[in-house]
Amino acid sequence: MRFSLSTPARKCLQRLSQPLIRLLRKWTMPDNKSPMSSVTADMTRSRMDLIKENAFLRQQMIILSRQPKRPTLSWRDRVILVLLANKLRAWKASLLIVQPDTLLRWHREMFRLVWKRKSKAKNKADQPPTSRTIVALIQQMYLDNIGWGAERISGELLKLGIKVGPTTVLKYIRLAPAPRTPKQSWTTFLRNHAHQIWACDFLQTYDALFRALFVFVIIELKSRRVVHFAVTRNPSDPWVAQQLRNATPFGGAPRFLIRDNDCKYGTSFAQVAKGTHIEVLRTPIGAPKANAICERFLGSLRRECLDYFLILSERHLHRIVKEYVAYFNHARPHQGINQRIPCQPESLPKTGRIVSYPVLGGLHHDYRRKAA
Repeated sequence: MRFSLSTPARKCLQRLSQPLIRLLRKWTMPDNKSPMSSVTADMTRSRMDLIKENAFLRQQMIILSRQPKRPTLSWRDRVILVLLANKLRAWKASLLIVQPDTLLRWHREMFRLVWKRKSKAKNKADQPPTSRTIVALIQQMYLDNIGWGAERISGELLKLGIKVGPTTVLKYIRLAPAPRTPKQSWTTFLRNHAHQIWACDFLQTYDALFRALFVFVIIELKSRRVVHFAVTRNPSDPWVAQQLRNATPFGGAPRFLIRDNDCKYGTSFAQVAKGTHIEVLRTPIGAPKANAICERFLGSLRRECLDYFLILSERHLHRIVKEYVAYFNHARPHQGINQRIPCQPESLPKTGRIVSYPVLGGLHHDYRRKAA
């Protein structure tokens, strides 16, 4: 027997159940915050409601695809899109926010991160951390030694009884406080061969009648001693070559000679240098620091001597420079060699009265102890 309600009763029941239906639909409505809860809520909805909502969302995607500015996606959004695309066959046709290549790139990045995490050493927590002293030693070895890499430093540490792998060494040399020169620097070359290197250069000045005069100087880098000087009005290649002969009597020649790119150094100068087995090193163009020691002496000669005199003739200039060179070699302390004198005597008296000797008419003074 089938039970049926009358039309007024059915209408009254429907009217009473509508608030409950609306409340149930509100509870089961997706909140767009959690995909799993939204999927669970969609299972309680009718097929027609899902089709209508799908059409409504598709129309919004069409409108969104017309916008020139692309929306910003978080990493959470990217992971969800990659996982959903993995379960959907026609994901390329349904993807409108980004290009398919972008989604594939996201997948590769996630794959790389997963395997990077799996490739990490599992016993890393069991390894003791490298002490700060060893880290400082690694960085010091890296900065002090040109050409040393991680393997070389690891072997040097092993020789000292410190066992550190090349990978750990490589990690700390990348954090070195200062960049290392990839090859030997010019300063290192000068320091290693200073006792075998001379440097030469010209200083131009003028006499009382504004005629040019040239002072040619040769200086030894290690001791800062002025080996030779000469004065002329017309410096030429044969004249410069003769000055090099005068500076190297009896085979007392250095191994290297630094000069600039002046045209005064010609074929005669090169032949004399070759005959005395001197290797001439030419400085780069526009780089005075490559011949810094000789340039420093010429600056001192000008500031401490020539700027205070009115040059009358070539002979007058030669006499002034000769007296200053004698003062520079035998009496003037030099900062570059720890305040020592270029031609330092073997022994100096420690006691006695201090006597002042004037140099260049009192322009400078040489202070010495006079033995009692």
